[in-house]
Parts: sequence; C-alpha cells; structure tokens
Amino acid sequence: MNTPDTSSSCCSTDTVKEKSVVSSTCCSNKPEADRLQEASIRFEGDMKTFKVTGMDCPSCATTLEKGLSKRQDIETVKVNYAAGKMTIASKDPNIFESIPGLVKKFGFEAEEERSTKKPDVYEITGMDCGSCAATIEKHLGGNPSVQSVRVNFSTGKMHISHTLTDEQVVKEVQKAGFDAKSSTWRKQEVSDQKPIKPFPVTTVSGILLAIGFLGSYLMMPEWLVTVLYATSIVIGGYKPARSAFYAVRSRSLDMNVLMVSAAIGAAIIGEWFEGATVVWLFALGNSLQNRSIERTRDSIRNLINLTPSEATIKSGNGHVKKNVGDISTGEIMIIKPGDKIPLDGEIVTGISSVNQAPITGESLPVDKEPGDTVYAGTVNESGSLEVRVTRLSEDTTIARIIHLVEEAQEKKAPTQAFIDRFAAVYTPIVFILALLIMVAPPLAGFGTWSEWFYKGLALLVVACPCALVISTPVAIVSAIGNAARNGVLIKGGTFLEKAGAITAIAFDKTGTLTEGKPKVTQVIALHVDSDRLVSIAKTIEEHSTHPIAKAVISYADERNISAMKGSDFTAIAGKGATAVIDGIEYFAGKPKLFKEMGLSTAHIDERIDAMQNEGNTLVAIGTRDQILGLIAVADTVRDITVRSIEKLKQVGISEMVMLTGDNKGTAKKMAAETGVDRYFAELMPEDKVTAVKKLQDEGKQVAMVGDGINDAPALATADLGIAMGGAGTDTAMETADIVLMADNLEKLPHTIRLSRKALTIIKQNIWFSLITKLAALVLIFPGFLTLWMAVLSDTGAALIVILNSMRLLKLK
Repeated sequence: MNTPDTSSSCCSTDTVKEKSVVSSTCCSNKPEADRLQEASIRFEGDMKTFKVTGMDCPSCATTLEKGLSKRQDIETVKVNYAAGKMTIASKDPNIFESIPGLVKKFGFEAEEERSTKKPDVYEITGMDCGSCAATIEKHLGGNPSVQSVRVNFSTGKMHISHTLTDEQVVKEVQKAGFDAKSSTWRKQEVSDQKPIKPFPVTTVSGILLAIGFLGSYLMMPEWLVTVLYATSIVIGGYKPARSAFYAVRSRSLDMNVLMVSAAIGAAIIGEWFEGATVVWLFALGNSLQNRSIERTRDSIRNLINLTPSEATIKSGNGHVKKNVGDISTGEIMIIKPGDKIPLDGEIVTGISSVNQAPITGESLPVDKEPGDTVYAGTVNESGSLEVRVTRLSEDTTIARIIHLVEEAQEKKAPTQAFIDRFAAVYTPIVFILALLIMVAPPLAGFGTWSEWFYKGLALLVVACPCALVISTPVAIVSAIGNAARNGVLIKGGTFLEKAGAITAIAFDKTGTLTEGKPKVTQVIALHVDSDRLVSIAKTIEEHSTHPIAKAVISYADERNISAMKGSDFTAIAGKGATAVIDGIEYFAGKPKLFKEMGLSTAHIDERIDAMQNEGNTLVAIGTRDQILGLIAVADTVRDITVRSIEKLKQVGISEMVMLTGDNKGTAKKMAAETGVDRYFAELMPEDKVTAVKKLQDEGKQVAMVGDGINDAPALATADLGIAMGGAGTDTAMETADIVLMADNLEKLPHTIRLSRKALTIIKQNIWFSLITKLAALVLIFPGFLTLWMAVLSDTGAALIVILNSMRLLKLK
C-alpha cells in the first residue's frame, strides 16, 4: 500500500512492500549520501550504482523508479536525473546482472558504475628536481595496474590510483631510482625498531676521491689511483645510474641521465679525477638540497603534529584514554590546563582561555565558556574543560586545513607552469646541442675529438635546468606553509601571485570592519539620571531577544546596573516594548512610537537626526507623559581594524575601499573611524559586484574581503576573494581564494607582505638560475669551465635557490 503524501509540494515517499523510493525531483534536507546510507542500514544486502542514458526529463527518472520498485527482489531504488545515475539496493546479489535488461524495457540504457578508489598518497624521497618527478610518472604510468599517477616534486608527494599492493608500489618507485612510503596524516605509525641508517655514500665516495687525489701527488701507482677514482664513481654513482636507466627507459631526460653521461664520458677520455669529482659533487649537492627542501615540507608536518594522538574520555564514573581515531561524536573529552585539545568540540562544563594561534593565528588567548566551540590543536591555557566531540579526527578544522594546504602546495602557479613548459623544450634542445658540439667541430677539423667531447660533456651537465625548475614551487611551498602556520589559508600558487599584485582592497563593512554586533554608544538622560534610565530600559528589554535589546542588557550588565521589578511585559510589533514598573507604564522603542502616542519630540529632533545620521539606532525611553531619555546603539569598529588598515597602507596597498548598505552619513563617519580611503554607500548586496567592477575598470587589481557567504558574488568578481572567520564556517573555507581563519583582519597585512616577498624571491630565483646557466655556457667554449665546475654551478645554483626560498618560512 502507499503511504500518504508527506509534503504539500514535492517531498514524497512511496513505499511498496517496505520499499523506500525517493523521487529524483524530491527535496530533502539531507545529503544524498546520508539518505542512501540510511537506506542501506535498513536491510542486509548490496547496493550498486548504474549510469543511465536516454532520460529526457525528471519524469523519466520517476517512471524508472516506480517501475523497478514494484519488483520483489529490489529493496530500494533511486534515480538521479541530473547526474544520470541510479542506485539500487537488493538482498539478492544476482539481480544486479539483470538490471541493464530491466532498464532497457523502460526505453533507457544502464551500465554498472565501477567504483573508483580515492588515489593513495605516498611520500617520495631522493628526487633532485622536477624532472625526477616526471621520470616516476612515466615509469609508473606504463604499468597496466596503474590508472593514474601524479608526482609533485616540491611537496615530495605522489598521488596514485592503482590496483597494486603497497609493497608493489614501493618496489616500482624503487625501480625508478627513488624511495616511497605510504603517507597519511590520520595514521601516524610508530615503530619500536630503530631506523636503519643509510650507507654513507657521499662520505665514502668523497674519502676515496680524496685518497686518490693525494695519492697522485704521493707517487702512488697510477693504476691504484685510477681504481680509487673508479670505485668512488661506482659507489657515488650507483643510485644516479639506476635512476638514469629508468629515466631513459621512460624517455625522460633528467639530471641523473646528464650526470651519468658526463661521468662515463670523462672515464672514456681518461679523466678519472674529473669523473669522480662530478659524481661526488652531484651526490653532495643532492644531499644538501634534500635536507633543505625537507625543511620546507615540514611546514605541513608541523601542522599534523599539533594534535595529540590520544584523548581522555569520560566513561561512567571514570576516565579512559582512547586513540583519537577511535573516538565518536558525542563523547565527552576531559581537557586539563596546559593540554592540547585533541578534537573539535563544544564546551559542556568549565570556563577557560584557549590559545587558538595554531588555527587562527590570533596573538591572544580567547575566553571560552559552555556552549563555545573549541578546535583540535589549540591549547587550553587555564581551567579544566569537559568538551563534547562534534567532529571525527578526519573532519576537524585542522584536518581540513592540512588537506587544503597540501592541495594548494601542489597547484601550479602561472609562473611555474610557464617554466615547466620552457624546461620541457629547453633540455632536449641543449642535449642535442651538446651532441653536435662533440661531433661537428672535430669532423670539420676544428680541434681534437677529446677536447670537443669534454666541452660537450660540460654542456650536458649545464643543460639540466634544475635550479630554474624549482625556483617557483619551493618558494610557493614555503610561503603557503608560513601562511598556514599564521592562520591564513592560501588556496594555491595562483592566488599567492595575485595577492602580491593587489593594488586595492574592498571591505564589506558589517562583520569585517565592524564587530557585526550592536553596542550602546551613548546614553542621553533627559529627566532622570543615566543609571535609572538604563535600569528602566533593561527591565523592559529583558524579555526580548532582539539584537538591540541584547545590546542594552549587555551595557547594563557591564556597569552592574540591575533591572527593576516589572510586570505586564508587552511587545509592540515593529516599534518597541512596554512594561509596568512601580505602577507606572514605561515604553522603550523608536522615537516615532512616542510621536504616535501624541508626545512632542521637537526639543530633541535635531539631536535625533544628528545621531541617526552618524549610524546610530535610537531607543527612546519614557512614559505616556514624557520622554525620559535616549539610548544610541550602533555597530562598532573592531579594535584591530584601524591597525590593520594602517599596516596595509604601509605595505603599499594604494586604496582601501568600504562597501556598505548604510546611508552616506553613516558611511562617511565609519570611513573616518577606520581610515579607509573611499566608500560606496547605500548598496544592495548585488551592488557590491558593481562597485568591485568599477574599481577594476579604473585599472586596479582588486581584492574583496568579506565573510565568504553573503559576499560570495563580490568575492567571485574580484581578482582575489578573501574570506574571514574560516575556523568557524566550512563555507568560507570552500568559497574564497584566501581564508583568514581568525574573525578579524589582523593577518591580512602579513598575507600581502608574504605574497609580495614570495614574488620578489621567485623573480630572484629565476634570474639567478638563468644568469648562472648563461655564464656557464659562455665559459665552456674558451675552456674555462671544467666538468666539476659545471656540476658545482648546477647543484650549487639549485641549493642557493632553495635556501633563498626558505627565507619565506621565517618571515614574521
């Protein structure tokens, strides 16, 4: 039988023999995944998804749903017309094979959708530059068990979709000459075994090189010196040679190929010392580079380590320690003074101050009381707290920050994308040029074969654009890591570059420049003293939940002004409220309420107009016979706003603009208080987009700062969208290009300064890399550049670029 329609519009549930069928046109407050999960809980069976083609409109989906739901062997069926998908649940696993045939009877085509696993993430070690990442991608990409693979050199991460085991993935990466280990921030496996120290390849290779060099001056047999050099080459060059083999097999020209070619070539022409020096310098340079770049990657690992792995959970009359991964929402955590908070939650009992700097970057602890939200990774400064868990370990604010930062660090900036394209063309060209230099001049009778072969080898070494390729990504990783530590999420290199080019910033007023909460700004007592006026107002307003009423009550509480005993509390819709105090009827409301009661306000009209023009909302307090006084309520400028705007001017932002729906008088006053240069007043929400476009038409690069929800159109229109208060709202974290985790502008000047510094360092890196390459190329032909100098110029330049980029990590 059918249950009655449960909605006046479109929300309906048809039940056929305990079947739940949800129409594709139905509205629901729950996400689809949640509804399907609930459906799967109601029976013990399988659930599969099919792609459906041939549907013309939502009614086709309804027809298909109702038709299939009549079958006894189908528990639930849902067809999503927009997505072209159908989900079916059944206790009979054999039914799924017949679904395409059943669907065809209704005039549609269906094909089972094979579930795809989310790419696994592995940490890769041993990469020297971006071309090493390309080698791994090409090697693994040729494996039939690998659906997709993406390797990012700057973060050292590999994202791979595959059907291999972890061990097989690691072995495949090792075949390419690198090491890999499964990476996930959620599970931090701790082994009792001490890590095995790697063989000191660079040290041994260097010692053999030094002994051979000294031996050549100490009358050591020449064959023994050659053996020492050769052994140094083999030990130091084994790993690069293995990597070079797989790079060539993957049709990739990376630094390993060039170095191995140079070492072998030097040995062929009898330059054993040169060959050994090339290999040792290359190994030393790589070791230093890896150590340096690991420090930039630590910007994320430090975030991961903010949260404790265990939490104390209230259980019955006692407390138990539990791994954070095993804790469910609703459980009560016990947080002692000085403890880090393990999971996001809501305070149940206790009052304390919490240091939220790891999440929001705020310099001062924030007072917390029952009902307030606390975040994983923050520190409880004082007072014991009982906190109800509201999010699982993988869903906490810090977890989402880590995920967003990792994604951001792997997004290529426009500069990086250009350099990668340039390097892809440049390297093969120089490689071919090196081969021509080895062959063409001696064939033409200019010089000896060994002379030009040596110059060609030097050019091979110089050819690899390692320093150039890493000039941008390492700087971006460092800058984004620095920003994340200071409570700012930059969604990628593109937005980092845009932030550095911003010339004007448009601010939404309410909640951005101001508190967003009204406060009493002035009390004007006419016929009673101010304390009594406030006491009367508090008595009347105590029964109201209106924001203005709350402002009056808060003002009275701050000054310890108590309410009087009242009765007959009545709200006057849209005008105010009334109460009887000591037998007299008092009113609190808009000035026009008293005008309607027949009272003259002529003696205070001028003052009322002036205060309203300054952005105040007025509450008049009085009786039926006279007005006793006025209370002015207004949204107040944040204490930190003025300082932040001053700092933004100091870092070179040419114009600060305020966007507000207030009248021009209020806007002018607020602009003067905050220090903004210009304002647009009396704006409807859609007018903010027009205001942003006007600034862009004036030739400015515009950033829009808002709350990430109401200001979404303006945020999207601006060259850069910046949302505030990301720690409290998921929407802000998802919508904007840059998110200020704290609910204030304190970190915005740092963000602009960091972005501009990053742009400067990227330009320095690029020019330094190009000039170094050019100088090396010029010095090859006169014979000034030896092989070991060529290696030093390449690895040295890469190391200097990395160290220069790391300065962004320490920018305060």
